[in-house]
Amino acid sequence: MAKKNNLLIETFAEFKETKNIDRTTLVSVLEESFRSVIAKMLGTDENYDVIVNPDKGDFEIYRNRTVVDDGQVTDPNMQISLTEARQIADDYEVGEDVAEPVDFSKFGRRAILTLRQTLASKILELEHDALYNKYVERIGEVISAEVYQVWHKEVLLLDEEGNELLLPKAEQIPGDFFRKGEPARAVIARVDNATGNPKIILSRTSPVFLQRLLENEVPEIAEGVIAIRKIARIPGDRAKIAVESFDDRVDPVGACVGVRGSRVHGIVRELRGENLDVIQWTNNPQLLIARALGPAEINSVHLDTETKHCEVYLNPDQVSLAIGKGGMNIRLASMLTDTVIDVYRELPEGETEELEDDIHLDDFKDEIDEWVIEELKRNGWTTARSVLEAPRDMLIQKADLEEETVDEIIRILQLEFADEEPANTEAPATEAPATEAAEAPATEAPATEAPEAPAAEAPATEAPEATEAPATEAPATEAAEAPATEAPEATEAEVSGEARIRAAQSPSEG
Repeated sequence: MAKKNNLLIETFAEFKETKNIDRTTLVSVLEESFRSVIAKMLGTDENYDVIVNPDKGDFEIYRNRTVVDDGQVTDPNMQISLTEARQIADDYEVGEDVAEPVDFSKFGRRAILTLRQTLASKILELEHDALYNKYVERIGEVISAEVYQVWHKEVLLLDEEGNELLLPKAEQIPGDFFRKGEPARAVIARVDNATGNPKIILSRTSPVFLQRLLENEVPEIAEGVIAIRKIARIPGDRAKIAVESFDDRVDPVGACVGVRGSRVHGIVRELRGENLDVIQWTNNPQLLIARALGPAEINSVHLDTETKHCEVYLNPDQVSLAIGKGGMNIRLASMLTDTVIDVYRELPEGETEELEDDIHLDDFKDEIDEWVIEELKRNGWTTARSVLEAPRDMLIQKADLEEETVDEIIRILQLEFADEEPANTEAPATEAPATEAAEAPATEAPATEAPEAPAAEAPATEAPEATEAPATEAPATEAAEAPATEAPEATEAEVSGEARIRAAQSPSEG
């Protein structure tokens, strides 16, 4: 049994060395395990002393009992008769305490098995606590680990000590691809310890990961000359970074980007081609919003600081730049500034009439639910054209509407403007013949060189097609003067081929 006990001590001495458990903690665990077994076997461990020396691989257990007169023993575990006490030492008297060593093997095989299980569970719990304490202090650090297993929903990595690290699918950049045995870098996002078994969760989509990469690549950030104020990311697509310099001689944007982007090339490759926009931080919220919407040029910014709602006015050719592909630019600007940004076109005076055919959303209450219209208006879309010009993803995200609802709204609004377009295009078509007919009499007289026909006959044949009656207003004297005065007008005006044919045929028919 002593051999088994020594094996136990050797096992935990090895654990102490491999798991970096301090001596005090190990002694406490061993003592607590022995006391737990004694309490289960005898009902209490209050009168037992456990002494553990892990360095020598030895332990001792002593039981303390009170000496009572012979025949007065009521609890053999807590009391000892005077005769038994004097067999240990002759000078014991009634009322004194007797400490005697206990051979743990006398507790039986069941006690030894219980001790092993208790020790194993205690050591495992201690290992979990050590792992949790190690990584909870490293949250926010970038770690490089080896890919051990690639699953559909997550990737398992191992650190230099063999601890398991998890990289969930949601924390991976869309372009990430991992192979077993390759190194991978990520930031320690959190440590979950709900079940007592800590899980170290890594992330490559966190803004902290981008911040740590910048700190490694830009010496001015590591030295404290430049500070990163805010980062907004759409992982794998684009990111905006607001930086501030504490030294007027250092340009924060240029220092972070480097010569021809040399300092961000490695970061872009690590982030699978994610574009980085670096802007200069300012305490002026309107100026910060204008910079965040770059490369668009902003005309004016109206900010409500209480509701964190902002209205930005731009020229029409700058609206697409401010919104970005799929609303990405305005979404990042909103994330960077913590404001809701609405973009409005600011047209010159001559172009304001083009928007007069716009329709207010309230006119669609018979086709669109009223609560949907109110939600759109609350986000700044008050007219039909403003909804149609907004990106579909932005309508879904900002108005918190389902994709089917947004598609139905767009269909209804497009149908309304589609009905108006034919009416607008038909109006000039009906006026065109009248214009040509009015011009025909003026150009026909010089266009046909027929001296035999009277000058009054040409307008007389065209009178049924024209709305005016030029026959009564064109005497012979005016007809003689017409070639001299109207010849320049005939050369400048564009006469249709059909009018030339009618003018050429009219003398012969007469």
